[in-house]
Amino acid sequence: MIKVLILIDYSSEFSRQLLKGLIRYSKDNGPWIFYRLPSYYKALYGKEGIVQWAKEWKADAIIAKWDHDGTNLLAELNIPVILQNYKYRSEYFSNLTGDYIGTGEMAAQFFIKRRYRNFAFYGNKGVIWSRERAEGFRREVEKTGGNYFYFESENLSEEEWSTSHIQLDEWLFSLPKPVALFACDDSFALQVAQICNLNNIKIPEDIALLGVDNDELLCNLSDCPISSIVLEVEKGGYEAGRLIDRLIKKEREEPFDIVINPVRFELRKSTERYDIANEYVLKVVKYIEKHYKEDIAIDYLTELIPLSRRSLEVKFKEEMGTSIYQFVLNCRIENFANLLATTNLSLYEMALESGFADCKNVSRLFKKAKGCTPADYRLRIQSYTH
Repeated sequence: MIKVLILIDYSSEFSRQLLKGLIRYSKDNGPWIFYRLPSYYKALYGKEGIVQWAKEWKADAIIAKWDHDGTNLLAELNIPVILQNYKYRSEYFSNLTGDYIGTGEMAAQFFIKRRYRNFAFYGNKGVIWSRERAEGFRREVEKTGGNYFYFESENLSEEEWSTSHIQLDEWLFSLPKPVALFACDDSFALQVAQICNLNNIKIPEDIALLGVDNDELLCNLSDCPISSIVLEVEKGGYEAGRLIDRLIKKEREEPFDIVINPVRFELRKSTERYDIANEYVLKVVKYIEKHYKEDIAIDYLTELIPLSRRSLEVKFKEEMGTSIYQFVLNCRIENFANLLATTNLSLYEMALESGFADCKNVSRLFKKAKGCTPADYRLRIQSYTH
């Protein structure tokens, strides 16, 4: 019977999904026993008290969010320890970490496709996953010559909010509009949404807003529901269980990083806007986004606006950086990818649902766009790699 001590908060969606994956592994390979010390225990007895409790309980492994100071105490236990990254990555223990830079790049590419020129990042001060997401976001923005703005704060509690929001207020007002704002997580995105609501800054017209973690409660608390990047957190929890199992059985000796990757976007109203100057191109883009599942003829699109076919094609390419045909195709591919991630429909059913006339060329088009086959994509996102 493996006994695992849990020293992480489970109030967030990230933590709950992580523990869900860990419990799934234990059910497949257990039985395991889990225990989570209440948060007040550290306040009463300190880190030394936690370590002493772990010794008395005879814990076989620990998963913890633990300050850099005091890791020597955990080392005294001489059991497998996995640390959830906060300020640093551990050089001694296994890390539960993520492709934070890749997440930032993914966010920037999302907004770049929507033709934004102004980009902003709101981060959590002194936290590695925020710092690296900002770095990936900034690098990608600068490749395109976009304008980049940065602001960070501590994670504000209710008591701090009334006094500490003033600087965030001023920063949001100072940003050129429209601007694409990427927040380090959904909690920070909600802070932005709340302040925008108080100050009549419109989302997504003035600020297009994107978070991370897809915490549905937080994302839907906003008057304008917040789009978010979905992470493979549950899979990470499952892999954490596998690692603990191998370390306890001495099948692995060295620490190992479990990397939680970003997999897709959950789009909501906060990112609906495109930064397109030409009103006719904007009208066509909005029409395509609503009707890409249908057979769209360019000649029909010219009936929506006072432009000739040639003029529309030229102006669309100038504004969007791609052809009308490719834009329609991209919309269909993204819908197809979302169906792969969230349903068990057949290839044929998903092809029809995404607007493809048949499914013969879908795999080829999908692999060209995503770098893998539909089957591989679904397996990567939906499985726990048993």
